[in-house]
Amino acid sequence: MTMRRAALSLLLAATALSTAAQTEVVVDRTTPTDQAGNASLLQGLDRDLWSAGVFEHGAGALSYRLLPPPDAQPGQRYPLVIVLHGSDAVGNDNRSQLGRLALSWSAPAVRARFPAYVLAPQFPERSANYHPSADDGLLAAEPGPNIPTLTALIAQLGKQYPIAADRVYVTGFSMGASAAVQALLQQPGMFAAAVAFSGIAPERGTAARLAATPLLIVHGNADSENPIEPDRAMVAALQRQPGAKVRFLEYQGLEHQVPPDMLLSAAWRDWLFAQRSH
Repeated sequence: MTMRRAALSLLLAATALSTAAQTEVVVDRTTPTDQAGNASLLQGLDRDLWSAGVFEHGAGALSYRLLPPPDAQPGQRYPLVIVLHGSDAVGNDNRSQLGRLALSWSAPAVRARFPAYVLAPQFPERSANYHPSADDGLLAAEPGPNIPTLTALIAQLGKQYPIAADRVYVTGFSMGASAAVQALLQQPGMFAAAVAFSGIAPERGTAARLAATPLLIVHGNADSENPIEPDRAMVAALQRQPGAKVRFLEYQGLEHQVPPDMLLSAAWRDWLFAQRSH
């Protein structure tokens, strides 16, 4: 384990011991060589491991890819990880949504340590939209029309596959991070935890409804596409909620991306897989 990954592991372990919302400012210390190696690894992964499907629900439909756990054992139930894409993957080719965050779950070391079903849906239109909040003037996210179709798909997969109902996790990057938090608001009992990378938070008045769900928010403070201020404001609102279960990692100088040192890291996945819904 590198010193950077060890520090991240200790950080997540320490924040897990506290029920208060906290902010930690961290720095990505991966080198260009590290990043090039990770990019090459992700580029070489077999996308055919992900089965393709289309789910229809009412007037809506979602294309999706599903990665099964390796060597699934009869009688055993597995977590379900949902990875929601950014706006650049909106469409219906059922391939573009397999970006770096989704593909990272199929890296051999990650897949071996975290056996799970991994769902990567593709939204045909935006899954979250943004508007200035009337309360604080910062951007706030609102759900796209397809979040109910997503949650219906998750429920259907729970009937089709041996999925542990208390270990359903939603993650996302950019628009997908915003949509992940909107899914928590719409179906709070469905998810055991969420991780949101570089999204836009919902109206801060929803903090009380988010406080009970373990939530890891990760954002770079040099992000010019999705500014960090709404996430800071949401964390401040959650800090006012008794027992809020949020962790906030603010990456110094990071632009609009998943932090390179988290992309293939086990640390945040260890935290995620330790969460259970009740």
